[in-house]
Amino acid sequence: MGIRVIVAGASGRMGQEVIKMMRQYDHLELVAGVSRTYAGQDVGEALGFNPIGAPFYATAQEALEKHEADVWVDFTTPHAVKEHMVLAISKGVRPVVGTSGLSEAEVQELSELCAEKGVGAIIAPNFALGAVLMMVFARQAAKYLPHVEIVEYHHDQKLDAPSGTAMKTAEMISETRTEIKQGHPEEKELLHGARGGLTQGFRVHSVRLPGLIAHQEVLFGGEGQLLTIRHDSFNRESFMPGVKLAVEKVMEQDRLVYGLENVIDFA
Repeated sequence: MGIRVIVAGASGRMGQEVIKMMRQYDHLELVAGVSRTYAGQDVGEALGFNPIGAPFYATAQEALEKHEADVWVDFTTPHAVKEHMVLAISKGVRPVVGTSGLSEAEVQELSELCAEKGVGAIIAPNFALGAVLMMVFARQAAKYLPHVEIVEYHHDQKLDAPSGTAMKTAEMISETRTEIKQGHPEEKELLHGARGGLTQGFRVHSVRLPGLIAHQEVLFGGEGQLLTIRHDSFNRESFMPGVKLAVEKVMEQDRLVYGLENVIDFA
């Protein structure tokens, strides 16, 4: 049986990659897209493909009211994504969300709504499977090398800093790391922010430059040694295997899952 999907932000860079990915698989059926720019047009024609019989709508509410769907894929903005998720969950449609920037309180609120409605959802700070493995390996390493810093690099149009991936990595590291005071006790920043942001007891640094896509390294220091765990996404296609996996796995969920590592079998 096919999975009927609505894609919000389908005319954006990530959304277009999702559409291209879905066209490769018979069990993934695009029923609608959401874009104010292309409202009323066929998604395929608007994006330069052959017509695919799925229309663009200006709003999430229109798309959800006019089409039965199983999954709502969202790569929009932090300002829109919460409202979209509430609408989708309320109609029994399972969200798969790649937009970062949701607060802990918002995620908790959405988690409670999923539990109330018995509807699954997946929020993933990063859909690249290599990035998920980087986070899992970092969590393991932190147990033995607690002196750690994260450096993440993204394109200069990214709205949030640090990235959702960096924040999720920090959260996972804190699960196994013994919190210690890092650096010199009398350390002084000559330039405010030079040492990065402090979270979970260690530092996170954000770099924003044109030409970058999504990159992160986790540095672990020890006596006479340095362990570097790094992941690089060189194009947006790198995220698509994870999006496909999430669309399939969310059909099995009845709660909100935060992080793709929670639906991957590492056995």
